[in-house]
Amino acid sequence: MVLSKEISPLELVEESIQKATLLNPSLNAIVYTQYEEAIEKAKRFSLKSQPFAGVPIFLKDLGQEQKGTICTYGSRLFKDVKSMQTDNFVKRLEELGFIILGRTNTPEFGFKTVSDSLLHGPVRNAVNLDRNAGGSSGGSATVVASGITPVAAASDGGGSIRIPASHNGLIGLKPSRGRVIAGPGSYRGWNGATVHFALTKTVQDTRNLLFHLQECQMESPFPLPKLSVEELYPAEQLKPLRVAVLVKSPVSEAVSKDAVDAVMKAAHFFENHGHSVTLLQKDPVDGIALQKGFYIISSVETALMFQNIERQLGRSVTRGDMELMTWAIYRSGLDISGMEYSKVASSWDRYANQMAQLHEQYDVLLLPTVAQPAPGLNPYELSTELTSKLIRIDEFTKDQKQQLLWEMFEESVADTPFTQRFNITGQPAISLPVHCTKEGLPIGVQLAAAKGREDLLLQIAEWFEQEQLLQVTKQ
Repeated sequence: MVLSKEISPLELVEESIQKATLLNPSLNAIVYTQYEEAIEKAKRFSLKSQPFAGVPIFLKDLGQEQKGTICTYGSRLFKDVKSMQTDNFVKRLEELGFIILGRTNTPEFGFKTVSDSLLHGPVRNAVNLDRNAGGSSGGSATVVASGITPVAAASDGGGSIRIPASHNGLIGLKPSRGRVIAGPGSYRGWNGATVHFALTKTVQDTRNLLFHLQECQMESPFPLPKLSVEELYPAEQLKPLRVAVLVKSPVSEAVSKDAVDAVMKAAHFFENHGHSVTLLQKDPVDGIALQKGFYIISSVETALMFQNIERQLGRSVTRGDMELMTWAIYRSGLDISGMEYSKVASSWDRYANQMAQLHEQYDVLLLPTVAQPAPGLNPYELSTELTSKLIRIDEFTKDQKQQLLWEMFEESVADTPFTQRFNITGQPAISLPVHCTKEGLPIGVQLAAAKGREDLLLQIAEWFEQEQLLQVTKQ
């Protein structure tokens, strides 16, 4: 519409600002605004056939740096700190024509599957204000679900795009490791688990974003050949697929009837259209070992992060600088040896191989995105006993600290156990909104394919969309 001059960038920006001003006080999805700069940019915007010319967008307040703007990471340590450079991901968004309006709310350093930082407060779900939007891209999900902007930037280190997509009735793609432009300085986030992308309402937007954000970066540790136009925009119909279905929790916890119903609805849809569907009786991956290894990697990465922060601050960080959960992760990471880290990193390669073998038999894996619908606004409150131990975490041994992390995350991981493996294996995975609970809460299904096969996931998503299987939030 912008390129055909049906609407101007200024009209789009002003409309989004008006919506944000009206809705955000009740949603708490936006934590930083740059509206005056956006309006000025929209006024002098030069149309050059950019694929997203003049489209307003919000960045996630976590690791998406734009020079001269505040990026808090949901942390009190950074509440007044302005970025010194613009990273490659944000540069590409600007090159594509997006006009940045500000930043969306996220948990401190993105550690949680809900968005409720002490700095900014909880993000309300646009579908039900008494529920949390999910995390860590909860603010971005609420911005899109509420209709403030059509897309919002997001990131995913363990499910942080797909979980809020499920909770808010959106499309959430986590691309393959190495697919989307990254860096400088962040090519290997959490040993390659973290990727940046977006939350959307349409498959077309998801596909177009992926096509233009992808980059084969030879300077990065994970170069991946770009998908061609023919691959991402196929002319032929979807071929008969071999679909594997997994509904059991990888951490042996309960999976809600709604989550199972959502998966079986999609499975029957595949089957009724001539695709081969197989219900897996055994998970190819040890989910508990995988999750424990994930904590070891994230602990070490967090300890390294705070070492760099201390260098910038010129002082040691203290318990009062951060939330208790962050403190516990940081202190536990100080005890992990290089050999232990390397052992876990090698296990990630083994998991990737196990999933690659699965995809020799099956084209896609269908499984829940989450085990439960969106939780309450402030869920997962820690017990007094556990809180006391986390405060005194330096008194415990290395193994005891890791056990405390398991207990700290146990309830939230029980609700969201299905997403982490694909960050670890590097595969693409997408959450699609196909179901609602009796209370009207969205719940998605997750589809995963072999590494590099986003094209297949998007072709399936488009088919679901055309057949009106998707139940995208319409606010």
